[in-house]
Amino acid sequence: MEKTVNALGRRKSAVARVYVAAGTGKVTINGRELNDYFADESLQYIVGQPFEVTGTTGQFDVKANLVGGGIKGQAEALRLGIARALCEVDKEAYRSALKAAGFLTRDAREVERKKPGQPGARRRFQFSKR
Repeated sequence: MEKTVNALGRRKSAVARVYVAAGTGKVTINGRELNDYFADESLQYIVGQPFEVTGTTGQFDVKANLVGGGIKGQAEALRLGIARALCEVDKEAYRSALKAAGFLTRDAREVERKKPGQPGARRRFQFSKR
């Protein structure tokens, strides 16, 4: 594979535009290194999961643009984007492993909006009989 494959990953309000090309395993997010952008080890692990499952660690370079959301949502959006891009690279080889691990499923859970006359989405103000 000599061309770049791009994919989109979303989670909560985070959006990751991912560009995967053959390389040495370098991950660049918004112009920064992976361990610079995600200081937490667990988030770095989440981002690397699709490569571990498919056994392609160190074979692809990833460039990603991340916008919106928090760091956890961004990491999971990036994971989905990488998984989708790997699927486009070689469907037969990687799709079954990624699907079994659940990395191709978009987590659709979003924050419920706050309603008027209430302090939160479901929470009510304290009821007073008198």
